[in-house]
Amino acid sequence: MEKRYAFFPGCVLFKAAAEAQTAIKAVAGAFDVELVEIPGWSCCGASHVQDLEPLSGLVANARNLALAERIGAPVLTACSTCALMLRQAKAELDNGRKDEINAFLKVGQLTYNGTSQVTMLLWELAKDIPGLKAKVKKPLSALRVAAFYGCHSIRPQAIMDFEDSRVPKSFESILAALGATPAPFAKRLDCCGFHAVYPAESDALKMTSEIVDCAAKADAHCVVTPCPLCQMQLDMYQDSAAKATGIKARVPVLHLQQLVGLALGIPARELGLERNIVETDALKSIGFA
Repeated sequence: MEKRYAFFPGCVLFKAAAEAQTAIKAVAGAFDVELVEIPGWSCCGASHVQDLEPLSGLVANARNLALAERIGAPVLTACSTCALMLRQAKAELDNGRKDEINAFLKVGQLTYNGTSQVTMLLWELAKDIPGLKAKVKKPLSALRVAAFYGCHSIRPQAIMDFEDSRVPKSFESILAALGATPAPFAKRLDCCGFHAVYPAESDALKMTSEIVDCAAKADAHCVVTPCPLCQMQLDMYQDSAAKATGIKARVPVLHLQQLVGLALGIPARELGLERNIVETDALKSIGFA
């Protein structure tokens, strides 16, 4: 990992999934990484704003990127949707729309220059597997993990562009470095249903239940995801999904940084595990959490 990042927490880490922010800060500390929160950041739009007001969404994220450039470090986020929205905005700005959008930013005395790259925790960990392995103090050798990429960590390929979106390997390489065993998990690239939970609730709950059930059938001790929106959907809505579908599987769902933190020997309370909805008792029984 780099030693300094312009940190974009996004709305979810700031409030609803505050444990994800607690955990990434703890992990960053273990790596001696400085996370400089971007001052004055605003919501990335989460694809909803972009569908309704694409110009407003682009201006908002150009502003976020312009603010980040003042820090002089790569932009890091622990939210796959934030990463997608910021990278999509950057692609548009760098391919012909910079001058147009800078006219709006000028009102706030800002300028987008295109000097900062946008990355996310999953990729930064995967870039240096030996460095990650060297930090492990408590190998997760007894743990079977269902690695759930979800949609926005890998798609669309043209924007995310870290690895093959059809056959990604970054997550599994991280699990191997932590000493965990990846559980065979056919649903690992599926959509969790988060962005459809209000307009198509029954369909979203069905998707959620099928993912959890798939992990349970793979004998996974937990599902882990790099996206806090996926974590919220699979964790927070797990019981509602079970009631709606009759699928009774129940599996703890962790943020990537929570799992990494456990392997680094960080106490569970410092990783916010008490905030997870589905109890982590299954992890406690094999010596974790």
